[in-house]
Amino acid sequence: MSSLHRTLDGEVLIHHLDRDELTIDPALLARTGRSSRTLIKEGALRVVIMALAADGELPGHRTNGPVTIHVLEGHVRFRALGGEYALATGDVLAFAAGVEHSAYSDSGSVFLLTVVHLDPAAAD
Repeated sequence: MSSLHRTLDGEVLIHHLDRDELTIDPALLARTGRSSRTLIKEGALRVVIMALAADGELPGHRTNGPVTIHVLEGHVRFRALGGEYALATGDVLAFAAGVEHSAYSDSGSVFLLTVVHLDPAAAD
């Protein structure tokens, strides 16, 4: 897979993703049940395309900034705060900073993950 230019060159970035950039590593997906590729990495902002294989799992974790998930293909279930959120193609889910969450897909899923990493020093 080709390397991506992941930062903003100016005030606005428009990037038409070609098939190579949307390609999930099938060997990694088969081996680990998940694969991801960073599309944008600019300051605190990360935009990542992520895939979960059938029966793929993303273990519980948290970030210090807000998170959004936009499902592009398939079905995925996220767990957070004692609840379970079933998502299908087109659905969007958001978590506040610090919310621990995990994900599981019984049939496979591809989603766009957006994270804003907040500066912990700024909270003081």
